[in-house]
Amino acid sequence: MIFARFMAIYGHKFKSCFETEDEIRIAKREWALSLRNYGEGELVAAVNRCKETLAWMPTISEFLAILRDIGGDFGLPSARDAYIEACMHADRPRQHHWSHPAVYLAARNTGWFELRSEDETEVLPRFRYQYEVLCRRVREGEELELPVVPAIENKQDSTVARFMLAFAQEHELEPEFACSLLYYLTLPKGSATRERFKKQAQAEIDAKGLKIDLPEQAGAIVNR
Repeated sequence: MIFARFMAIYGHKFKSCFETEDEIRIAKREWALSLRNYGEGELVAAVNRCKETLAWMPTISEFLAILRDIGGDFGLPSARDAYIEACMHADRPRQHHWSHPAVYLAARNTGWFELRSEDETEVLPRFRYQYEVLCRRVREGEELELPVVPAIENKQDSTVARFMLAFAQEHELEPEFACSLLYYLTLPKGSATRERFKKQAQAEIDAKGLKIDLPEQAGAIVNR
């Protein structure tokens, strides 16, 4: 993709950089190795920067400098660095100071459990897609923010609030995720709405492969 765009942008200047097809083939291999940690969105942005600012095709070092400069403009780490950060802190995401909200949000959208348990070949492409979507939004001017753990209204029993946080810690879940699962505990006991929300939460737990039985009321944490 990069060489095709460079050829279209620089024309005969691009062709003058290489004397033979073998040279082009070797150059493509070296560029691919040097850029393997960057996502498509980052590469497209860097090529666009080259088109706007450079009269000749850049060297690899110049192109990497442009990539770093673009990333620095928005504080976005490379896709590979973001993935490593997400995997390292997927067990306690709320306790980590994230390098950028896009990293946290991409990890959350990919799935904390998946990042902890699945092979890189399976989960990295999904994370990279989520991250590149968020990076694009950042580059377009959107300000991403880390979500706040939802507060329990004052009228709710504080016992339920404490139980939700204890439940999250016991099962190594993100507090906001645990609170959303246990929302049904704030509804009237015996109501159809409470039962419906509980069934939906249990289905979500089962879909993620977590061996957790959701309690009927605050105070009982059950493993299975």
